[in-house]
Amino acid sequence: MSQPESIIKDLPAAEYEHIAALDLGSNSFHLVVTRIVNGSVQIVHRVKQRVELAQGLDDNSMLSQEAMQRGLDALAVIKESLQGFSPDKVRIVATFTLRKAKNSYEFIHRARAILPYPIEVISGMEEARLIYSGVAHTAFDEGRRLIIDIGGGSTEFIIGDGFESKICRSLHMGCVSYTKRFFDNDKITKKQFKRAITATQQTLELIENRYKNLGWQQCIGTSGTIKAMVNLIKAQQGNDYAVLKLKDLNQLMDSAIAAGSTDKLDVIQTNAERAEVFCAGLAILIGIFNSLRIEQMHFSSSALREGVIFEMQASIAKIDTRERTAQSLAKQYHVDTVQAKRVLDTCHDLVAQSSYKWLKKKRLLKNILGWACLLHEVGFHINSRGFQRHSAYILENTDLAGFNLEEQRLLALLVRFCRKKIKPELFADFEQFSHEQINAMLVIMRLSVLLNIKRQNAIHPTILFTPEKNNISLHFADEWLLEKPIFTADLMQETKYLKALDIALTVL
Repeated sequence: MSQPESIIKDLPAAEYEHIAALDLGSNSFHLVVTRIVNGSVQIVHRVKQRVELAQGLDDNSMLSQEAMQRGLDALAVIKESLQGFSPDKVRIVATFTLRKAKNSYEFIHRARAILPYPIEVISGMEEARLIYSGVAHTAFDEGRRLIIDIGGGSTEFIIGDGFESKICRSLHMGCVSYTKRFFDNDKITKKQFKRAITATQQTLELIENRYKNLGWQQCIGTSGTIKAMVNLIKAQQGNDYAVLKLKDLNQLMDSAIAAGSTDKLDVIQTNAERAEVFCAGLAILIGIFNSLRIEQMHFSSSALREGVIFEMQASIAKIDTRERTAQSLAKQYHVDTVQAKRVLDTCHDLVAQSSYKWLKKKRLLKNILGWACLLHEVGFHINSRGFQRHSAYILENTDLAGFNLEEQRLLALLVRFCRKKIKPELFADFEQFSHEQINAMLVIMRLSVLLNIKRQNAIHPTILFTPEKNNISLHFADEWLLEKPIFTADLMQETKYLKALDIALTVL
């Protein structure tokens, strides 16, 4: 045995926690595998699969079978890098295309047969927030920063200080969607660029004044589109480092127009696979520079997936984000927090009495039920009559930082049907939550609201809650119900409502 082999053999095996984040983007799928060493994150492996998922979206927002298959084939390749990872060490997030596709759940369902991990479709605002987190944790500088990420279907704009984002926006323009819209053949003309740049600046009218008024000290670009431009300028200038300026971008545009076709672009020399969407990305960036009056842009290789990793590594960050979101919403809509606390206390009591067999993933669902209890009356601010419908609308259509779109829809569903009739035909499709879990949560939510309808403290005695499959019994101590005809009538009505879920409620 050689000396190096002997030394390696004698050294104790180091054990590190490994976590992975997979970004299902509109243009490419990106996997990052990291290890945690003394509290710091070290990237040990990357996988990138070009998919062009957004190319498969038709005018009716349906994702084609061909595009789905490209995505599934990419996941089969990525699967090899995730062998041995437990579900709590992997987070998969999907962005613009799967947000927009009406049949996204078909793809997600088929993807689960390849990768045994939940796939979270996140909102544009949540995507922007995570992008900022990824950049902030890897390129910390003093002063305010503007972060821009050009994706395949959307572009995110974030202004923040330190590790905290101040403004997040996601606009529907990306290098794949703009390629389909403005550069749909191999020819490249000045007219195409002009149309794409104008469209970009029209879209930016939604945000430009607010962003310019807030201001920033440094502008940072992320994503493969901007990286390709930086690398091309470095190659042309013979430098190891380059910042993007408007004059550089205009020169790249002039060169592209002079080339006349995609197969003659200079970018082929540094990144051939980027050539097809290069002009669209360049037009978007020129429009951004023009509208926001950007002087120069630095590049960061970190983005969404790194943001996901850092939040997984410090899981408390996500909890804090959700707390701030819920507190802000409760304050904005003047929620009666005393009543919310009564409902929450009853909810926690019922959850504690639920078996793990009946309420699967009990800890996770308890948290979601908690947010629903806190926010179920936000609709009171609009109208107390039918408040649950107003509350559901607010929760479904507000950007809830820290929550993915399925969690947001689930909150809206729990709130929408926390009282009165239940309409299962209006339930959304869920991939992360089973039919049984949703029904169990809805039962607990409804009973928690009902048992506190008088808005009085300690109004009922100890409750024995016994759920088993589709049969639930509710027993009140000290024969309390005998002297409560209105509560008895309400509970009898609830037994009728729950039949819509094929659940039998027995009240003793």
